[in-house]
Amino acid sequence: MVLPNTLLFPHSLLPLFIFEPRYREMLQWVLAEQRVFCIAQLKPGTAEATDPGDFHQTGGLGLVRACVGHEDGTAHLVLQGLARVRFTGFVQETPFRIAELSELHSEPSEAADTDALVARVLAFSAQLRAAGTPVPEAFDRQLSQLDDPSTIADIVAHAFLRDGARRQAIFDELRVAPRLRLLLRHLAAEGQS
Repeated sequence: MVLPNTLLFPHSLLPLFIFEPRYREMLQWVLAEQRVFCIAQLKPGTAEATDPGDFHQTGGLGLVRACVGHEDGTAHLVLQGLARVRFTGFVQETPFRIAELSELHSEPSEAADTDALVARVLAFSAQLRAAGTPVPEAFDRQLSQLDDPSTIADIVAHAFLRDGARRQAIFDELRVAPRLRLLLRHLAAEGQS
């Protein structure tokens, strides 16, 4: 599924409303198969993804955790992010795309590099929450249970970054320490706007 200004980060939840006929058909297929599909972000200045060049070639693979269908054929669902993936090809284009994928893995950094960065990211997110930025109800509990810097960066980016280009830059950075540094810059930039 290609959407404007939307990414599905690993370990995050994304609510969606499915109303377009092709995505309704896709959802039926997904629910009958393995309950997974990908979210890719539409490139800026593009109105519709008519060609793979119209969207970013990295996206989030998600599991349908909940789905409520409606009489008119629409549905509300919640996706749980499982992994970053790169689209390596498409075996089907219509009525919806079916992609071939390769999983992208985070590249760990030295603990000395990431520990201080994680502390700064957590402090910054606490400031944003205190300033009134809305976060999911379980956000603090979820963060307190994590010790993986990559996962912390993804959850904070998903919760606080609104700009699609900034979200994509964080998503595409596989090296953990540079991802955390970039996240700090983007949080500061969005906090000033």
